[in-house]
Amino acid sequence: MVELKVKIGPKGQVLIPKIIRERYGIKEGGTVIIELRPEGILLRGRPSPREVLGYLRQREERLRALGAREPRLGELAAASLEEEFDEGVC
Repeated sequence: MVELKVKIGPKGQVLIPKIIRERYGIKEGGTVIIELRPEGILLRGRPSPREVLGYLRQREERLRALGAREPRLGELAAASLEEEFDEGVC
């Protein structure tokens, strides 16, 4: 685990080193997510809407390549997410 010591600015700002910003896609004017955890604060880069859309398109292409199709209206009415994600099933 890498630890870096950074100073807090006069308005509570933290300077994230360039190498970390580049690795996690944090850009000037961008957004990050701050999560409060029992062990401390987690700061996560947030993908841009364009990146999310690109991921979803790639996922759709992979599913189509596997022969998956869109469900028809009412087809999922009987599906149970609790059963689908039950620990014993996965």
